Formats: sequence, structure tokens, C-alpha cells
Amino acid sequence: MKCFFFAICFLILGFLTNAQFKADKIKWTKDGTALYENENGAVVKTMLKTGQQVTLLAADLPKQKSITFSDFEVSSNEQQILIFTNTARVWRYNTKGDYWLYDVTTKSLKQIGKERPAQSLLYAKLSPDGRMVAYVSQNNIYVEDLATGVSKTLTTTNNTTKLINGTFDWVYEEEFGCRDGFRWSADGKRIAYWQVDANKIRDYYMLNTTDSNYSKVIPVEYPKVGEQPSPVKIGVVTIADAKTTWMNIPGDPANNYLPRMEWSGADELIIQQLNRKQNQSTLYFCNATSGVAKEFYNEADNAWIDIKSRWNDDDPRGWEFVKNGTEFLWVSEKDGWRHVYKIDRNGKETLLTIGNYDIETINAWDETANELYFTASPDNPVQRYLYKVKMDGKSKAVRVTPEGYVGSNTYELSPGAKYGMHSFTSRTVMPSSQLLSLPAHKPVAGDDLLIKIKPARRDNLEFFTITTEDGITMDGWITKPLNFDSTKKYPVVLYVYGEPAATTVEDNFYAGNNFLYAGDMSKDGYFYVSFNNRGTPSLKGAAWRKSIYKQIGRINIRDQAMGMKKLLEQNKFLDPTRVACWGWSGGGSSTLHLLFQYPEIFKTGISIAAVGNQLFYDNIYQERYMGLPQENKEDFIKGSPITYAKNLKGNLLYIHGTGDDNVHYSNAEVLVNELIKYGKLFQFMPYPNRTHSISEGQGTFQHLSKLYTAYLKEKCPPGGR
Repeated sequence: MKCFFFAICFLILGFLTNAQFKADKIKWTKDGTALYENENGAVVKTMLKTGQQVTLLAADLPKQKSITFSDFEVSSNEQQILIFTNTARVWRYNTKGDYWLYDVTTKSLKQIGKERPAQSLLYAKLSPDGRMVAYVSQNNIYVEDLATGVSKTLTTTNNTTKLINGTFDWVYEEEFGCRDGFRWSADGKRIAYWQVDANKIRDYYMLNTTDSNYSKVIPVEYPKVGEQPSPVKIGVVTIADAKTTWMNIPGDPANNYLPRMEWSGADELIIQQLNRKQNQSTLYFCNATSGVAKEFYNEADNAWIDIKSRWNDDDPRGWEFVKNGTEFLWVSEKDGWRHVYKIDRNGKETLLTIGNYDIETINAWDETANELYFTASPDNPVQRYLYKVKMDGKSKAVRVTPEGYVGSNTYELSPGAKYGMHSFTSRTVMPSSQLLSLPAHKPVAGDDLLIKIKPARRDNLEFFTITTEDGITMDGWITKPLNFDSTKKYPVVLYVYGEPAATTVEDNFYAGNNFLYAGDMSKDGYFYVSFNNRGTPSLKGAAWRKSIYKQIGRINIRDQAMGMKKLLEQNKFLDPTRVACWGWSGGGSSTLHLLFQYPEIFKTGISIAAVGNQLFYDNIYQERYMGLPQENKEDFIKGSPITYAKNLKGNLLYIHGTGDDNVHYSNAEVLVNELIKYGKLFQFMPYPNRTHSISEGQGTFQHLSKLYTAYLKEKCPPGGR
């Protein structure tokens, strides 16, 4: 689990154009020349060229209906503002709550869906003409006429608890980033939506044992690896009569996924289908009236195919149409690199990002200049820079980020790519941001960041590469003790994740920092190190990323172990009797593997929220990277920490939340049983009712940090000897 925070020059609230709450996005106007901001409770529009501001909603709302809003959406004519408030968490994000509509002309405020249960509305969106608002509540889609206040139900759950309309089940949200599950048509007369039938998905039962005298069962529909997915279909409902036409997409809905859908014309949808193994992708145009589906593009991979959420900040929404919808941009790794292609309606493709490098994300495109903006780092996989390229399939990409910004640069660009928010961080620079005009990359106001930033001295932090005895070269960082004496030997602690979801080595200000350690590791006398092993999502080509296919728990673990072995060989001041590792989630699993598989190297480990048995995790994630257990179950067994628990020789602190809906607590209990079976001594800390983040409850983080630090100091004592 990663936590990031940014110090920026504007307070920007979540991007809600499509109503999915994402608090780190900018609200651009449709033409990209201005942005909307929340300034202390007021909604203000700022024209970027002139700096002129217009207040659309004053901070002094009517006293009798004073509300604190978490997010907002401004209508296309700027006469209405949809306000999201009183929010509550749905698995990962606060996506349900209450909605209010503010009329800019009359300065009146009224609640949307007030007849629905409080705090139950999700993804409310104004119709394109501003006459209606649609939302999801208790698994159904509703639409409300704003003139009359009358609402109607557009869908049905068929009197079941798990037929879900307009949003998704746990696993689609967790692994595809799918949350907002409906789209207005351009004329406001129809809505396209997903329906997820989770009725056949078995519940995993969590227990709340602390909030009352009797335990309470918390069911979560959770398809574990090897179980069929929830059948999903896509329909188009007509507002006037609430009748749905279902799209006739080929294939068994219980053995395929539909992670992406958008309107592609007045009477047409574009839909992406993945097979269950997620190694075949098919695109369809579907007639919204008849439901007829026409396949026009497909691709296959020997490992897996990533969808948009994997390169777009966990957000699969939207389709990158260009040339009035006659073409669109598409990301694929089919030639061994993550590239951007342009595809026409017949499926003909044109490679745009030519060369042996990966793009990280598509940022925006300027159709007037026929240019695509994207993030990449051809020369250093731990850094990020903005590039642009002509969309002609012939041109070479040009770097837009100035040379002085050495490190990690991220950009949120406006429609049309004339403006953007540029965030910069590096190993010596704290995150900071500036609003830019493009393509000149000049600040809209004030001095350039390079003039204002003051780099910190981090002489004890080093980025490096290391080549193992297997010939694998990994990126890494290492911090050394502040009073380092090369004649002494020091303990070394490895921070590990190691799976396809994330890297740990990036050129940013958080490199070398341990958020869980209560104190300063360098002052206390630790070396602290991390590696990006094969299979992590580094910008080093598809072969690097996909080498882990069917090998989680093996090649990634060997890379980490051999990296540490080589580091010990090269640096005699590292004490081989004081080598520790720690990680969270997938990193917790890697920690267990390192202790169990390489006890001669790793003497101490702290594992948090680990998957102890791969067969216990969800089907979308585990089958994507490991295949189907019905076909290669042995790979799952060989990749699971529980298989090697009998080999424990060192010190293990194992930590898990009993209310973890992601990596279930059963992972901990079966692993504990296995360790007991073989007479292994270890320390175990369950956190009652805490989720995967172990963050709920007063004093929880402080306790976790204190426990972590005390155990590390006891079992892997700091300081030179």
C-alpha cells in the first residue's frame, strides 16, 4: 500500500466530470481554458490566460441547508452545480453519500434523491441538457426530473441482494478500477450501464467480534481464484419507458470480463471484452437500439493484457477518441513495449510512439497541432518526463519537460493540452507543483519551479543498479547510517513489494524513507535498501514485466534474494548476521518467501497483511498473473508462502487485520497453523476489525509503528559493530 501527498499551489478538488470521486484530479472546463476550484467552500472559475475569476457558488450557502461538500460537478452551461456531501466509504473510496443541486441563477439549493436512504447515492450525474440527474442507490439506477422533482427507477434487482446495476462488485472495483457503472447518451434520452450478477458468487464471511456482545457476520461477495467471475452484461435503458436493450456480446458472461464501455456515437457503444485468463482482448461496436455487436479489433498475449486502469491511475473510464470519433488512441504491448497506437473504425492501427521504450500514460492530445502528449522515460526507468509526438506514425517523440527537472514529473493536462498541472519530485526535492501553459512549459503565473525549489541534502541516499549471479540487473536505492564507519559492520533492512502491482524504487522524495519506523533509521545505524525485481511494472519492456507470469513467489523472490546476496558480497561493512526484510500486502508475501526460501540470507522479517496461500486471493488478480488453477495448480502451490513455512529459521513478526476484505484473515490463520505444525516460534499480531490498511481505530497506526520498530530493534539491532 502506498501513500502519497503533494504540496501544490492550488487547492484542487476531485475530478467529477464522470462522477467517480478522485480527489487528486483537476476540474478543467470542457474547452480546457479554465478550471473550477473549491476556495473555502466557494466554487470559483479561473480563466487561465487572464487569471480572471468568476464565483459560481458563494461560500455562504443558505444557513438552513449549510453543507460541507466533498466534491462537485458544474453543468455544461454553468447554471447548475451538483454537490457531493456526507460521504461514506465503499471498499476503497468514499463514493456514496448525499447529493445537492445548486441553481446558479436562483441561488437555490435542493437535495437530490431525498426519498432514498441517507448516504446511499452513488455517481450522480447531470444529463447533458441539464434537465435530469441520474444516480445509483441500493443497486438500482434512478433518474430525477429537476423541474418536477419526480424520480423513477430505471432498473431492477429482481428482488435479489446481489444483482447490481450501475456500479460493480468488490472484485471489479479492486482489480479493474471499475466503480462508476453508467453513462448518459449525448441526447440525454438513454443511459448505458453495466449489470453485475453476483448472486452465484460465494460470500467470504468476516466477523466483527468487538462492537457488541455477540459477533456479527460481515459477508463480502468475493470470487476466489479458480471460481467463475460474476456474469456481467451491458444494457441501454430508455428514460421515457425504463425499458432496457441488452447488448448481444459473444461469449459466456461467466467466463469473460467487460471492463470498459463508452458511447461511441448517437446510437452506438464501444465495449472491451477480456477472456477469463485476460490474455485475449476484443473490441466491439454495439448498436444501442438492436443490441447487435460487431467485432472490429482484437489482440492476444502469451501472458496477460492490461486494461486502461493499469496505465491511467486506476481509472478505466473514458475513451480516447480523435478526429470526431473516427479514430481513437489505444495502448498495447504487442510489440514488446507499451506503446500508443491510433486505431480507426475498421481496426487498422498506426503506431505513434515509435522506438524501444515504454510509455507510462497518455496525458492529452492537441488535435489542432496533431500532437499526442505522454509520459515516458526512455533512458532511466525510475524517472518520468513529458513527451509529445506528431500523430502521423512517422515522427520521433520530443521531450517537453525541461532538462533541469531530473526526477519524477507528473502532469494533469487540460483538454486540448494547452495547460497543465506539473508536479515534480526527486530524491532531493519534496513534491511541488505549478500550473503551466503548453507547449512552452512556462508557468501561468510567477517563477518557474526550478527557481523556487530548494533541494534537500540527502548525502546518505544512493540510487544504483545491481546485477545478480543470474545476470539480472535491477534498479535500487540504499541509505547508509549518518555516522557511517567503513571499518564496522552494520545491519541492512530490505523493503520489498515484488509483485506486478507496484514498484518500490522510483526517483522521488520518499525513496529511502520508512513511514512505519518510529525514528530515523539512518541516525539509528541501519542500511535501508530496496530493489525492483523482474515482474514489477518498471518501464523496462513487456518481457521484464511479464517474466513473472505463473512465477509469482519464485523468480521475484529469487531476484530479491540474489540482489541482497550480491550486495553483501560487494559491501563487507554489511553484517550478514543482521539482515532483515519487511513488506505489506504483496510485500508481506514476499517477506515470508524470503524468510522461508532463503533463511541463510534473511534472519528477520516483518510481514504485514500477506497472502499466505495464493488460492485464497481473488480470481481477477491471481488468474491474470498465474493462469487458472484448474490447469496449473502446481504453480499456485509453489508460489505460496505456506508451502515453505516449514523452513523458517529466523525471526518472524506476522501482522494482519481481522477485518481485511482484500487479503482475508484466513491467510494468516492457515499460515499460523502451518508454523505451529512444524514447531516454529514466531510473533503474531492480529488487529481486530482492521482492514487491509490497518488504519482504523484510535491509536492504531501509532501502535503498529511502535510494534514494528521495537521488534526490528530487538531482533536486528541497529548500529555499527
